Amino acid sequence: MNPRARGFTLLELLIVVSIVALATAGVSLSLRDTRATALEHEALRLTALLDSARAQSRASGAPVRWLPTAQGFEFQGLPTRDGAGDALASQRHWLSEDTQARVVQPPGTRELLLGPEPLIAAQRIELVQGERRLIVGTDGLAPFAVVTETAGP
Repeated sequence: MNPRARGFTLLELLIVVSIVALATAGVSLSLRDTRATALEHEALRLTALLDSARAQSRASGAPVRWLPTAQGFEFQGLPTRDGAGDALASQRHWLSEDTQARVVQPPGTRELLLGPEPLIAAQRIELVQGERRLIVGTDGLAPFAVVTETAGP
């Protein structure tokens, strides 16, 4: 029996270890917490809608307010064109029923003022789903974004 024919070569072992590592990475990505993803989707959707309402407020010169409601949120003050309803003007529901929102900045207020001035006060909204929390905010000049605790918007 040839001694070289026994066992595996180093190259074969490296290939097997690489395949196992890639499979493990793929499985861990596919098993990502869907609740965390759902809250991130809520936050990204809210940032886009807030920036859109802010742009409409600036373009029309009319103040627009964002208010949280029991099942979602609404924008008040959006102008309409000749009786045509604006898509932002309707009440919106959260993508997940257990999502809650509250204004944390400016303190003591329940709504956000989105314009019409180009520079608005720094504003933050806390989104909550169970134990998970995300902050959406702006420094007043930059667009709304998901805010990390260590860095401001």
